[in-house]
Amino acid sequence: MIDPKKLAERFPGDFTFGVATAAFQIEGASKADGRKPSIWDAFCNMPGRVHNRDNGDIACDHYNRLEQDLDLIKEMGVEAYRFSIAWPRIIPDGTGPVNEAGLDFYDRLVDGCKARGIKTFATLYHWDLPLLLAGEGGWTARSTAYAFQRYAKTVMNRLGDRLDRVATFNEPWCIVWLSHLYGIHAPGERNMQAALHAMHYMNLAHGLGVEAIRSEAPNVPVGLVLNAASIIPGSNSPADLAAGERAHQFHNGAFFDPVFKGEYPKEFIEALGNRMPVIEDGDLKLISQKLDWWGLNYYKPERVTDDAERKGDFPWTVEAPPASDVKTDIGWEIYAPGLKLSVEDLYRRYELPECYITENGACDNTDVVDGEVDDTMRLDYVGDHLEIVAGLIKDGYPLRGYFAWSLMDNFEWAEGYRMRFGLVHVDYETQVRTVKKSGKWYHELAAQFPKGNHKPG
Repeated sequence: MIDPKKLAERFPGDFTFGVATAAFQIEGASKADGRKPSIWDAFCNMPGRVHNRDNGDIACDHYNRLEQDLDLIKEMGVEAYRFSIAWPRIIPDGTGPVNEAGLDFYDRLVDGCKARGIKTFATLYHWDLPLLLAGEGGWTARSTAYAFQRYAKTVMNRLGDRLDRVATFNEPWCIVWLSHLYGIHAPGERNMQAALHAMHYMNLAHGLGVEAIRSEAPNVPVGLVLNAASIIPGSNSPADLAAGERAHQFHNGAFFDPVFKGEYPKEFIEALGNRMPVIEDGDLKLISQKLDWWGLNYYKPERVTDDAERKGDFPWTVEAPPASDVKTDIGWEIYAPGLKLSVEDLYRRYELPECYITENGACDNTDVVDGEVDDTMRLDYVGDHLEIVAGLIKDGYPLRGYFAWSLMDNFEWAEGYRMRFGLVHVDYETQVRTVKKSGKWYHELAAQFPKGNHKPG
């Protein structure tokens, strides 16, 4: 086990340690105080979409246990809390009337953090699109980008004076490819043309959102949270290296290029451009407004080889075997150097602002025994990845903070409640919270900060 105090010595004193959650995964209270369904509520109700037909109706009952959960965050010793705001609570139909009761809840959340000395990192969209917007085409419709702009304005008008940082979107890759091409997440589309429309309109919504945030709360640093694929070619053959480059354009470039370069990747457009929606004058200028920060979510590497037969659509790659058979309980390869490769590659390709690791963690389904949860695998995973972060800071990369995913076990999307990512165990029958071994270790580390602003050694 990595000694948390020794590890702390490797970080600058103003490095931010935090925990992260998302609204749909923890809040529950799906019909309370004017909230209407999201696309995820509908998806959960469709047989065969979510393990065990689990849903977000109760989840961790965070909506009703807000004060006790904020106390828990305070007791974790962390300095910051990353949470998302549920659009269906704020503007339940996606457009139309604003629901004051929904805004009141986030007022209490933000004020509760402030009262406890916890910094607030809000995400405006973490996948819970109001269901009525799906009837208009959801993310495949340009109108949704403008609905998002108004929603962003509404939230920032109310909360902007008290937020420390805000992100427009969480994980565009999931919103676009996982939800509209692979069909694994809501709305469950499996269509390249739909995915390409969702890609451009979500990117446009980001740009409109940045504008809206800055008009309402010019002092709040604005960012975007991306789960960039850490792409590792299966070999050094020219074919595999080229496959790696195509995979980058598809998985990362589709979002990084428009946001940080004001264009879509060349080969990507050559292969798929004829199925894209019309890119109107000014779209790319809006999308590429300079950001104050960005968030990187990292869990595992993506190993690819060339698909010589060119089956299906671009990027014509095949998954390569993992380098080791060490996996988390959800089956993801554990490879901390993948985080280093990803950060180095992205800063080499793009002019990026300062970065926060906004999610990183492991699925470890160890259960409670005699009041304790001995989740050694998760603890080692977090420690190893934080060593990588410390090394990157030493190498001069502007990494400013780290958020463990997740504060507590929660609704793990299509996996339902069977996969546990929390530093805190949740018994879903009783809602009892038990801090795991990893949570206690993380507390020891985070409690060292902020401290005297030394340079990392």
